[in-house]
Amino acid sequence: MSELQPDERDEVGVDRRVTVVVLAGGTSRRFGADKLAAPLGASTVLDRLLAELPARWPVVLVGPVRPTARPDAVWVREEPSGGGPLAGIAAAVPAAESDLVAVVAGDMPFAAPALETLVAALDASGADVGGAVARVDGRDNALLAAYRTDALRAVLPPEPHGRPARTLLTVPHVAVPVPAGPARDVDTPEDLERARASVDGEPG
Repeated sequence: MSELQPDERDEVGVDRRVTVVVLAGGTSRRFGADKLAAPLGASTVLDRLLAELPARWPVVLVGPVRPTARPDAVWVREEPSGGGPLAGIAAAVPAAESDLVAVVAGDMPFAAPALETLVAALDASGADVGGAVARVDGRDNALLAAYRTDALRAVLPPEPHGRPARTLLTVPHVAVPVPAGPARDVDTPEDLERARASVDGEPG
């Protein structure tokens, strides 16, 4: 990622250019319980992601308020609740006072490095490029991406409730190859076991 200019970082070291929107709602139907609170190593699925995000990036969490590893995060909720990820992002964007918005699902515990890569890719793109989207196994993932805030606002429909997240792919974007590991999500108990095996195999 490009170096910040002195006026782009405030007195406490917060990068005002990037806000991370973390989707932390959902029903966890396939998991059978609150997957974001599921233990993962010494943490939880959600807190593993939050702890790995750059501390300089403000975080907006979408979903019911809960204690997390980022007590400085702002919480929002789409109205009515249960509107899906696009509605969640639409609820979060007004809280983002930044040029760029990085989007990630809260059940992607290993995605933080990918977000940094995506922000760097967007920084390196021309002004006509509105987003940098993770391409995983040949498919673009609109929920693991970095967007210019103005471009994101321009494609959000007035009534986003129930609309597909792929609407975000109408933003002119570059596709950035991302390995399956960082893009791994936890949808089922089997996914969680694979994630735990990955954590158990980390050095230290």
